[in-house]
Amino acid sequence: MKKRITRIVAIISIAAISITSFGFADSYFEVSKNLDIFATLFRELNIYYVDDADPGKLMKTGIDAMLESLDPYTNFIPESNMEDYKMMTTGQYGGIGALIQTQDNKVVISEPYEGYGAFKAGLRAGDKIIAIDGKSALGKTSSEIREFLLGQPGTTLEITIERPGETKQFTKTVTREEVKIKDVPYFGMLKDSVGYIRLTGFTESASAEVKTALTSLKEQHAKSIILDLRGNGGGLLRESVNIVNLFVEKGTPVVSTKGKITEWDKEYRALSTPIDTKIPLVVLIDGNSASASEIVSGSLQDNDRAVIIGSLSFGKGLVQQVRPLSYNSKLKVTVAKYYTPSGRCIQKLDYSHRNGDGKVDEIPDSLITEFKTIVNKRSVFDGKGISPDIDVERKMLSDISASLLLKNLFFNYATEYRIKHETINEVQNFSLTDEEYEDFVHYLEGKDYSYTTESEDILTKLEEATKEDHYFDDVKTEYEALKTKLTHNKKSDLYKFKDEIKYVLESEIVTRYYYQRGQIENSFKNDPTLDEAIKTLTNPNLYQSILAGTKK
Repeated sequence: MKKRITRIVAIISIAAISITSFGFADSYFEVSKNLDIFATLFRELNIYYVDDADPGKLMKTGIDAMLESLDPYTNFIPESNMEDYKMMTTGQYGGIGALIQTQDNKVVISEPYEGYGAFKAGLRAGDKIIAIDGKSALGKTSSEIREFLLGQPGTTLEITIERPGETKQFTKTVTREEVKIKDVPYFGMLKDSVGYIRLTGFTESASAEVKTALTSLKEQHAKSIILDLRGNGGGLLRESVNIVNLFVEKGTPVVSTKGKITEWDKEYRALSTPIDTKIPLVVLIDGNSASASEIVSGSLQDNDRAVIIGSLSFGKGLVQQVRPLSYNSKLKVTVAKYYTPSGRCIQKLDYSHRNGDGKVDEIPDSLITEFKTIVNKRSVFDGKGISPDIDVERKMLSDISASLLLKNLFFNYATEYRIKHETINEVQNFSLTDEEYEDFVHYLEGKDYSYTTESEDILTKLEEATKEDHYFDDVKTEYEALKTKLTHNKKSDLYKFKDEIKYVLESEIVTRYYYQRGQIENSFKNDPTLDEAIKTLTNPNLYQSILAGTKK
C-alpha cells in the first residue's frame, strides 16, 4: 500500500512538472514568436516606407505606446534622459539652480534656488533669457533651454538677460554647480511648542533630512510634531521605511510587497533605533500625496502611531524597480503592489482591467475591504488611498484667482513689485496695504484674464439642450434674464474674492525676497489643515481619542 501511494505521488509530481514545463515553453514561444514578428516588421518598415523614417524615434514611439497600455509608472528611460533619472532618485543634478518657464515666446526664470549659481550671479525671478553663450534663446521652449543650462559642475555660461524695469540687456557669467534639491525644504517651530517638518520628496537623503529636522526640533523643546506630506508624490520605498522607523520601535512592521515573482514578496520592518516613539505626531496628506507618502501615512496610521489629517490621498499602491537595458538605457517597471501593516493595498485604479475605450476604472465600492489597525483595532479600508482620521475639505481657488495664476499676472506683478521695493518686512509681518491692492487692480486694467464660471458653463449647456429639443424660443426671455444676472463682472470679482487674491499675491511677492522658505512660512497664514493639526496636538484628550477610535 505504501509503495502504491509513493508511486501515485511520483506520477502526480511528474505530471505537475510537465504541465509547468509546457506552460513555460508556451510562454517562451509566445515571447520569441512576437519578438521575431516585431523585428521583421520594423526592418520592412524602415526599408519600404515611402518617406524617410527616424528608426530611433519610431522605436521610442512603439515602446512608449506598449508601456502606456500597462500603467503610467512603467516607463522607458533612454540614455539621453539619464540626468532626469539621476535627479529623480538623488535630487541632484548639474546646472545653474533655477526653475524656468515660457512666457510670450521667451524663457523666463521663475525661481532661482537660494545659494546656487543663478542666485549667486544675481539672477531674479522674472528675468528673461535672451541668449546663452552668444546663441539666441528666443523662440525656444523651456525644455530646450533647460538642456543648455544643465551640464558639468564647475563649467560656466554667459547668459544674456532682459530684466523688466531696465532699458538695456546685460550678460551674467553663471557657474554650474551640483544642485541638491532638499527633500525637507523647511522645518521649524510653530505656536504651542509644535514642531513642523515639510517633506516634499523621497530621494536618497529624505530620511536623513527628516532625522536632522526631528532631532533639531526636539532640541528646541518641541512637544509634538507635524509631518507635512501634502503634494509629495513619493519616491524611494526604502526611504519611506526609514522615515517611519524614526517614530516606531525597532522590529515594527512598516510595509510589505507582493509581485509576480517571489523575489518581490518582501516584508519591511523598522531595523534601526528610533528617535522618538512617544511624541504626539500628526501627518498631513492630500490628493497629491502618493506612493511613498502613502506608505508613511498608512503605516503610521495602521500602527496607531499618528493621527492623519487632510484629504484622501492619491491611491498609488504600486512599486517600481529600475532594470538596466542595453546601450545605457533603463526600464522603470511596476514589479509589485505594496500593503500597509494591516494588510490593505490602497491602489485606487485597476490597470489590469481596461474598458473597451482603454480607460481605467477605480476599484468599485463593492470590492472595498475593511481592515483593522494593529494596536487599537480601528477600521481602515483598502482600494481608495489613505483616508484621513480628520477630513479637512480642500479649498479650491476661485475662477478669477485661477485665471490670474494661469495668465502669470500674479507672477508679473510680483516682478514689478520687486523692482519698486528693495526690501519688505519679515514674512510673518508682511501684508499688502489696501493702497497696494488698488495698485494691483489698476495694473490689471486692459489685461486679459477672462474666465468662465461653472454657472455660465451650465447655462451654455442648457441653451444647447433646449435648442436641440426645440424649446429654446419658449424660454428665451427667462434665459436672457438669467444670463444677465449670472454673467460675472471681472472687476467686482476682484473685490468679492479680495482676501483670496491678496493671499496668493502676497505669497508670490514673498517668494521674491525669501524664496522657498518664505513661501512656506507665508502659507501658514491661511491653512485650515495646519490649524486643525495644531488644535488636535494641543488637545491631548482629542488626540488620544482619535488613536483609540473612541472619538464620536
